[in-house]
Amino acid sequence: MAITTIAGAAGAHVMIDGKLQGSAIYPGTEHAYQVYVPEQYTGKQAACLYVGLDGVLCDAPRVLDSLIAAGKMPVTIGVFLQPGVVKNARGEVVRYNRSYEFDSPTAVFATFLDREVLPAIEGTVTPDGRVIKLSGRAQDRAIFGLSSGGIAAFTAAWHRPWQWGRVFSGVGTFVGMRGGNDLPKMVRKTEPKPIKVFLQDGTADAWNALFGHWYEGNRMLASALDFAGYDVKCDWSDCGHNVTRATQIFASVMTWLWQDWPATIVAGTTRNDMLAALLVPGSNWEPGSNAGGHASPPRHMAVYPDDSLMAEAVPGSNCLQQWVVENGHVMHGEPFYWLESYGNAQLHTGGMAYDSKGNLWVVTDAGIQVCDHNGRVRGIVDLPKGLDVDVSNVDIEILPRAVRLTATGQAHEAACPTWTREFNVEPPVAGVRPPSQGQG
Repeated sequence: MAITTIAGAAGAHVMIDGKLQGSAIYPGTEHAYQVYVPEQYTGKQAACLYVGLDGVLCDAPRVLDSLIAAGKMPVTIGVFLQPGVVKNARGEVVRYNRSYEFDSPTAVFATFLDREVLPAIEGTVTPDGRVIKLSGRAQDRAIFGLSSGGIAAFTAAWHRPWQWGRVFSGVGTFVGMRGGNDLPKMVRKTEPKPIKVFLQDGTADAWNALFGHWYEGNRMLASALDFAGYDVKCDWSDCGHNVTRATQIFASVMTWLWQDWPATIVAGTTRNDMLAALLVPGSNWEPGSNAGGHASPPRHMAVYPDDSLMAEAVPGSNCLQQWVVENGHVMHGEPFYWLESYGNAQLHTGGMAYDSKGNLWVVTDAGIQVCDHNGRVRGIVDLPKGLDVDVSNVDIEILPRAVRLTATGQAHEAACPTWTREFNVEPPVAGVRPPSQGQG
């Protein structure tokens, strides 16, 4: 492990080189990284965290030195991570993993940071004996990336908002490469998360027209974030697809991202009409248990309140089949309910249930998706934080002003875990047809 001590006008810092190998999430990969430790870090208490993707960009160590010394940033450990490569027995690179790791809008990269990268950094010791301790609070963590690293920085926070509260994306790849162009839609449909975001791009940024226009993709994401109630700030210029503008504004962006620290970052208020009507401010999933022990397997189907329709999951499809029910017979089936997924992935679905308005709530690994009468997902509610069971085994029940999830199929005799959260919702009334939502 190479260690370098660098002194400058604003202070000194140590840079520690390392390598991460043996990944279970990205098999066969090797990830190089550097750890930045400012002189102000004593090792006596956990420090804030800055992660920079693609290694050191924007002269970040020098800027962090300056901002920490000026009190514009808290004492912060920096981690500069390179994307993975796979080498053969002769040491030749046979696979570059950057696009797969960074451009995929799924939760895989966020999981990699959480389970493999940061545990490797924790406990690192500087030459003078300071042990690295990282804060786990979202408001104490920032992540930056450029281009494909920009979308990776955003999705890390999007999928783990309890771990990452501050995001800087420069010329981010929110285009049709691996599904990044779908993120604005997901932002509009999903309940707001407590994330503070800075986006930077320029009108000349169209790296590869096969995939789309980077500037347009960033503007679409900015519009979606504003609609969904996020604290978002943007820098639009005439720059192209490069690091120049991000470097010019890096210090001011970091100052803005950290200016409210150590206050907790609070989720905003969405203008999504369905979500706004359903969400109860301040409500969260509360864990509990099913006192009766084992619960029945999830219902991968649901019957409309007046028994006129039935919805059911279709193996191998991200659509739900809807049937018309007449005198106990089903007919006129269609793949009517169109569910959302990340990165072209096959969804896992759990239980589903109708509410009193005839909206269908469906448990999926992309969140709890709420569909209107016309089969469209209009709102997505986050699953309980840290839910670590297969959603295929999670059932859902609509209660008076609440929703309850129950993990079923437990292999032990203990009570099945449940989570309950308050919503502006009511259970269906058997035999009563909800008011029509029309053709809109």
